[in-house]
Amino acid sequence: MKKSILISLSSLALIVSSCGDSKNEQAATGPQKIPFPVVTVPTKTVTAYESYPASIEGIVNSEIRAKVSGYISDVLVDEGQKVRKGQLLFKLETQSLSQDAAAAKANVNAAQVEVDKLKPLVEKNIISAVQLETAKAQLEQARSAYNSISANIGYANIKSPVDGYVGAIPLREGALVSPTSQTPLTTVSDISKVYVYFSLNEKEYLDFIQNTEGESLDAKIKNLPKVELVLANGETYPHEGTIETINSQVNVGTGTVSFRAVFPNPERLLSNGYSGKIKIPTVYEDATVIPEFSTYDQQGKIYTYRVQGDSIAVATPIEVIDRANNLIIVQSGIQEGDKIIVKGVGKLRNNTPIVPQPASFDSITNSLQQAFK
Repeated sequence: MKKSILISLSSLALIVSSCGDSKNEQAATGPQKIPFPVVTVPTKTVTAYESYPASIEGIVNSEIRAKVSGYISDVLVDEGQKVRKGQLLFKLETQSLSQDAAAAKANVNAAQVEVDKLKPLVEKNIISAVQLETAKAQLEQARSAYNSISANIGYANIKSPVDGYVGAIPLREGALVSPTSQTPLTTVSDISKVYVYFSLNEKEYLDFIQNTEGESLDAKIKNLPKVELVLANGETYPHEGTIETINSQVNVGTGTVSFRAVFPNPERLLSNGYSGKIKIPTVYEDATVIPEFSTYDQQGKIYTYRVQGDSIAVATPIEVIDRANNLIIVQSGIQEGDKIIVKGVGKLRNNTPIVPQPASFDSITNSLQQAFK
């Protein structure tokens, strides 16, 4: 029995000794290093974009309305048709106006007869010249009434005031229209170019203008970059636009400042009522950049892991200027030539020993961009 106890104690001592040796060996060698891809931080010229909701209109939108009351007798154009300035679009029924015109013409003739009759009598001093002047005034009054009715007959022929394309035609033959009708007969739009309207809030506007070169607002507008338009289907419109005007007064109701850009529209792809997003570029030259996925957020700050020495990953806070194409544009914290952990930052802790695996910055970022296309 004593011999058995001695054997057990000896075995236990061997196990404890073995564990101690293992711990001592681990303490001597330190924690196992894990390999991580590492890139050298470069500087690049990067273009970042800010997007704003936008509405689209033709450069001319002329509502076609009746100037006189009447029933539509003819619709001479169709929706989407191209028309020229002065082209006849609608005709209104003019029967009653024609009757009024005939009566007015008869009054003109009667007044003319009266004037012709009085002239020789005045010349012979048979009647006073006042009677002739009165007759002449009545003649002018009759002519004015006739001309007014004739003009109304002319207004019954409704013509296009501009070159453009016909919009929706909600009213057809037989509909009664008048100058007070709320619905226009149609809209003729010149869409050879289009206006794109968008707005910035007060802070965005001030930052935008103050960062643009120029001594005056007009000078700054001339120095603004070309803008892009993203359509409702997510596709980028093939032509660039130019910001032409800025209403620098803040809209009290919305707290925004309105902008207007003009875009060419040779393919007639855009028309009234379309929507999209304006993209305004900002170019950063020789900017320090790192991949966005090489960073993480902690308590409202953004960090990346910089390689200290040859093999220590150090959590480093950075200040961000902007983001573009899955890259972060760095203001401070990291500089050109530093080495950072490019992938796997979620597995790291501050001062973690690593085995650096050098990687190409461009190959990493290009593969990322391909993945997001």
